[in-house]
Amino acid sequence: MKVFISVDIEGICAATTYWEELLPPKPEHVKQMTAEVVAACEGAIAAGATEILIKDAHNDGHNLDIFQFPEEASIFRGFSGHPYGQMQGITSKFDAAILIGQHAAATRGGNPLSHTSVRRIYHVKINGRIASEFMIAAWTALYEKVPTLFVSGDKMLCEDDSDLHPNLITCPVKEGIGAATLLTNPKVALKAIKKGVEKALSQKDIAPLPKLPPAFELEVRYKDPIQAERYAYYPGVKKIDYNTLVFKTDDYFEMLTAYSFMK
Repeated sequence: MKVFISVDIEGICAATTYWEELLPPKPEHVKQMTAEVVAACEGAIAAGATEILIKDAHNDGHNLDIFQFPEEASIFRGFSGHPYGQMQGITSKFDAAILIGQHAAATRGGNPLSHTSVRRIYHVKINGRIASEFMIAAWTALYEKVPTLFVSGDKMLCEDDSDLHPNLITCPVKEGIGAATLLTNPKVALKAIKKGVEKALSQKDIAPLPKLPPAFELEVRYKDPIQAERYAYYPGVKKIDYNTLVFKTDDYFEMLTAYSFMK
């Protein structure tokens, strides 16, 4: 079994504030981020995984302690500019996608760190639905015909996006309350992630892959109208007000490409 794991940091059970803790991540957050991925690897191997690719998907992609991973795992560090972004490296050869450290979308209050891709964006909508980074990632996996079977992160993200695959197992490890977080004990979180990933990958009756929509309307609303003006010149983008851009296409990869230039 080949498993793809993408990991962000704002949804790990230890993080609460942004500049002070995560840019760059403090050692204790690197430790927990890495430990949550190790737990996911252990669960995957227990379920029969023989090959694992880990995408370090926070900030510049150089966060994880790569020396802690099992021999079955290889690590994709940094960002090349490919439209897949946080999912770069996934192909149709993988049997499942696992996402760790995921966080609520921009405008959602379930995490003090809620955002979508970059904090200058007020919201991202796809076909009218508020889009989290996890939703974009899960649909990227779906584009490659790979089911997303497990996600860990904050409670709101797990509730908002639980419908993205019938067999998706969610594992909330924190809950945002205004500028605060109620955190699961890190040791308990690691046990839950390992157990959840093993359960997710051991499911016998995996439902057929959901179908991507036949067309996509990407709406990006920026906090600052200067940003909207700057990104309005991408081919096919329409500016619908001072802060909001819309891009329409019937191809998901084309949407991802446009979004990679708009964020």
